[in-house]
Amino acid sequence: MNFLRNYIKQFHPIVWTLLVGTVFARGSSSMTMPFLAIYLSTDLNMHPLLIGITIGVSPLLGTIGGFIGGHLSDRFGRKPVMIFALFTWSAVFYSFSLVSIPILFIILNAVNGLCRSFFEPTSQALISDLTEKGKRMRAFSLRYTAINIGAAIGPLLGAYFATKSADISFIVTGTMYLLYGLILVLQMNKHLRVGNISTQRSQMNIRAVFHVIRKDRMLLLLILGMILVNAGYSQMDSTLPQYLKDSFTKGVYLYSVLLSLNAIMVIILQLPTSHIAEKFKPMEVMVAGAVCMALGMFGFGFFEGWIGMMVAMGLLTLGEILIFPSNSLVIDQIADESMRGAYFGAAQFRSLGHFLGPIIGGYLLSGSGGFTLYTTMTCVVLLSVVFFYMGSTAPKKIEKKTLSS
Repeated sequence: MNFLRNYIKQFHPIVWTLLVGTVFARGSSSMTMPFLAIYLSTDLNMHPLLIGITIGVSPLLGTIGGFIGGHLSDRFGRKPVMIFALFTWSAVFYSFSLVSIPILFIILNAVNGLCRSFFEPTSQALISDLTEKGKRMRAFSLRYTAINIGAAIGPLLGAYFATKSADISFIVTGTMYLLYGLILVLQMNKHLRVGNISTQRSQMNIRAVFHVIRKDRMLLLLILGMILVNAGYSQMDSTLPQYLKDSFTKGVYLYSVLLSLNAIMVIILQLPTSHIAEKFKPMEVMVAGAVCMALGMFGFGFFEGWIGMMVAMGLLTLGEILIFPSNSLVIDQIADESMRGAYFGAAQFRSLGHFLGPIIGGYLLSGSGGFTLYTTMTCVVLLSVVFFYMGSTAPKKIEKKTLSS
C-alpha cells in the first residue's frame, strides 16, 4: 500500500485525471471511429473515395489545428483550450448520431480533427507543466500505455454495438467526452492555482515555424518520412475495415480482433522493445520500424486467412512500436529548448499522410482491389526509409535518450 501511495504521489492529481481520462476517452473513440468507414459504407452507401475524403479530412484539419491550438494555449492558458475542445468534441459525437447527409459527416469529422489537435498537444503540455523534469518520461510513458489500453477495449465494444446500432456508439462516446470535460473542470478548479504551471509565453508564430522547417534539414527529412509512414498506417482505419468486410467471412469481427491485437501488443512489447532500441540511433530504429510496417502492409494484401492477417498485424504493430516513440524522441532531441513547441508544431505536417492515405487507398481499393492497394502502400512505406537514412546522416547530432515513452 505504501508503494502504491508513493507512486500515486509522484504525479499531480490533474496528471492522474488526464491519464485515467485518456483510457476512457480513447476507449470510447476507438469504439466508434474505426467503424466509421463501415458505417458510411453500409448505412449510407457512400463511395469508397468519398469515405476516404471523410476519414482523411480529420487529420488534414488537425495539421492546421495543431498550430492554432498550441498558440491559443500559450497565449490564454491550457485550461480554456482543453475544456472548449472536450465539450465541442462531445457535441461532435452526439451530432454523428443525428445526421445522415454525407457532407455533414465530412464537416463533423473535420471538427473532430480540430478538437483532437487542440486537446492532445495541450494536454501533453499540461502534463509537462505539472510534472518534475526527471519524471516526465515516466508520465508520458503512462499516457502512451493508457492510450493503448483504451484502444484495446474500444474496438470489442464497438463490434458489439455495431450489431445493435451505430448511433448508440456515437452517443456513448459523446457522453464520455462530456463527463471527462466536467471532471476536468472540477479538478482544475480545485487544484490549479497561480504558480502551478509555467507562465512563460511563447513568441513563436506560424511564419517562424515554417522558417524552422526550412532551415532544419533533419526535421524536414523526418517529416517527409513520417508523411509516407502515416499514409500507409492510415489504411488501418480507412480501407482495411472495408476490405475485410467485403473479402472475409465475419470480416467486421476480424477487424475488431486485429485492432485489439494491435493495442495489446503495444502494451506488452513497448517497454522491452524500447530497451533494445536504446542501443541504436533513433533514425536507425525508425528504418527498422518502417521495414516491419511495410511487411505487415504487404501481408494484408497477400494473406487470405485469419491467422495470416494476424501475423500481418503483428508485423505492422512491431513497426509502430519502433517508429512512433522514436519519432517523438528525435523531435525532442533536435529542438532547442526555447523552440520545442515550434518543432512539435512543425512536426504536425506529418498528418498530411493521414489525409492523403485514405483518399489514395479508397481510390485504389475501388479501382484495383486489395492486393494492388496494399502492395502500393508497401512501396510507399519503404520509401520513407530513404528519408530516415538521410536524416540519420544529417549534420545535427542527436543525443542518446531513452525510448521508453
